[in-house]
Amino acid sequence: MIIIIFSITVLYLLLIGSFIYGFDKVNDFKLEESQPQTKFSVIIPFRNEAKNLQALIQSISHLNYPKSMFEILLINDDSTDDSVERIKQELMLNTSLDTAILINERLTKAPKKDAISKGILHAKYDWIVTTDADCQLPTYWLDCYDHFIKNTSSKVLAAPVTFKKATSFLERFQLLDMMSLQGATIGGFGIKKPFLCNGANFAYKKSFFNEVKGFEGNTNIASGDDIFLLEKAFKHDKNNIRYIKSNQITVTTTPQSSFKSLKSQRVRWAAKTSRYKNAFGKLTGFLVLVMNALLVCLPLLFFVEIVSLKTLVYTIAIKLMIDFLLLFKTARFLEQEQYLVSYFLSSILYPFFSVYVAFLSVFKGYKWKDRAYTK
Repeated sequence: MIIIIFSITVLYLLLIGSFIYGFDKVNDFKLEESQPQTKFSVIIPFRNEAKNLQALIQSISHLNYPKSMFEILLINDDSTDDSVERIKQELMLNTSLDTAILINERLTKAPKKDAISKGILHAKYDWIVTTDADCQLPTYWLDCYDHFIKNTSSKVLAAPVTFKKATSFLERFQLLDMMSLQGATIGGFGIKKPFLCNGANFAYKKSFFNEVKGFEGNTNIASGDDIFLLEKAFKHDKNNIRYIKSNQITVTTTPQSSFKSLKSQRVRWAAKTSRYKNAFGKLTGFLVLVMNALLVCLPLLFFVEIVSLKTLVYTIAIKLMIDFLLLFKTARFLEQEQYLVSYFLSSILYPFFSVYVAFLSVFKGYKWKDRAYTK
């Protein structure tokens, strides 16, 4: 048993250590003043997002980028609330925006992928940028993309996402989890094994999307419009996929308001991991789950005297310290160090939450945007 515990802990230590190393290998991006050159088609699927659309459109209207150099394509995925009316009201106040509202066509089991594909089909420009309807965009969002594109040969670009604020413990728990995902994302890019990205801040060339045949092969999975596309892109042309490590491009979103909605979201995320084709992504997901499961089981093993108190304490301490180092780097990058005060309690609870979600993802379906899905 000691050998098994030692092996899992060492492998986990090496994995997170590689992300810490990779995090520093991704250079910080500094926006410099230059003449905009790139034209963008910004695609935003939405379903029943009336409460969030005002803030989104206002953030779009405050973008520094020339209004003549980007279009906004909002794809209505069968909303039953007054989302469309809210959009029209906001657009009446922002007439300079080049905006279109499209109706999604359900062709597959993945409505969001259908919506993005519809937007790409109607896009006027070659560079596609996706975000979500519950997000807010930073002022220099498109300037950063433009400057990075002009100085690299990129075809696919990932960028950071975080929560704007977190007041309750549930929100801080989610924020720390999001930070850990961002840290692993950046670390993966740094060691040249990208396996995570976030569709709320993701860009790629339309021609490249068509070249890899878009979402073909993944339309039987409701989510994963970002990660599965990244997998295909990495397999097709790994040298032109990059991460923009800059706070000026960071998109903010809102955490889930209840444990029930958080659980549903995480089950949805977990349900797609079994479909990963990226071997490193699969290995990472498996090792993280095994390490969390080990921490759940260790107190019981100690209670029945299979492991010693020293083994229990050392294993937990090693995980807490290596996780904190990656989290600290990410929090400092995102300028959210103040939320680290909730780290200790969150890290004690997280293994139980992680194993619980993994269990549900195997045996249960999930609901997303008021729709039920089976795995």
